[in-house]
Amino acid sequence: MDPERIRSLLAEVQRGGRSVEEALVELKDLPFRNLEYARADTHRHLRTGFPEVVFGLGKTAEQIGAILIELGRGGSPVFATRVVPSEAAGIVATVRAAGLTDARHVAVARAIVVGPVPAPTRGRGTIAIVSAGTADLPVAEEAALAAEMAGNRVERYYDVGVAGIHRLLAERTKLEQAEVLVVVAGMEGALPGVVAGLCGRPVIAVPTSVGYGANLGGVAAMLSMLTSCAPGLAVVNIDNGFGAGQMAAMLNRKRDA
Repeated sequence: MDPERIRSLLAEVQRGGRSVEEALVELKDLPFRNLEYARADTHRHLRTGFPEVVFGLGKTAEQIGAILIELGRGGSPVFATRVVPSEAAGIVATVRAAGLTDARHVAVARAIVVGPVPAPTRGRGTIAIVSAGTADLPVAEEAALAAEMAGNRVERYYDVGVAGIHRLLAERTKLEQAEVLVVVAGMEGALPGVVAGLCGRPVIAVPTSVGYGANLGGVAAMLSMLTSCAPGLAVVNIDNGFGAGQMAAMLNRKRDA
């Protein structure tokens, strides 16, 4: 349930344009809708300022589509992460058939989005999404999408890993202007510590599962980030682009947004 929709509804009741009973019908689905296999949290936007996001892995295409439809009916833009590419077109078709015609597949981020991307008016400044390599883009784009869907201005700086540190240094001035930085890296996970040592802004480090055998599916990168000596650096779980983007959005949010 979008806060603006509730505000508008209450204003209508106050003006006498709608009865209390009619308003109750509109609000009857708070705080969730029971779909048997899932309880769609229609109240989350009111509590946290961000609608529920569907984690696609482990869910069937039918379940993802049904949950997106229930959440999308509330009026807020919503999305699903980690959608299997081969199932994306079918899910989008299902959601569009339910009347949510702006559903679309964002391929690089492995996501399905329903509704327009909000205007970037909720953040104090810019969120910078930085990736070490091109192979880290799916996780980086998931973080960028999460931040954008929360109403933030996002700048992307990709393929600037420590193997060619001059690529990162060429962007240093721009990076220092960001309010929060999300830094995504696999292999040995060195990039977030370097960025945190260069920029006096909060850095959210995202280890990815990209790398050869000793990377251990992202464990090596995660441990490297956790043991970084650079201050101002926090670490999310392996491949958790959404969690990093959401945390960056919360750190960047204006107090009255």
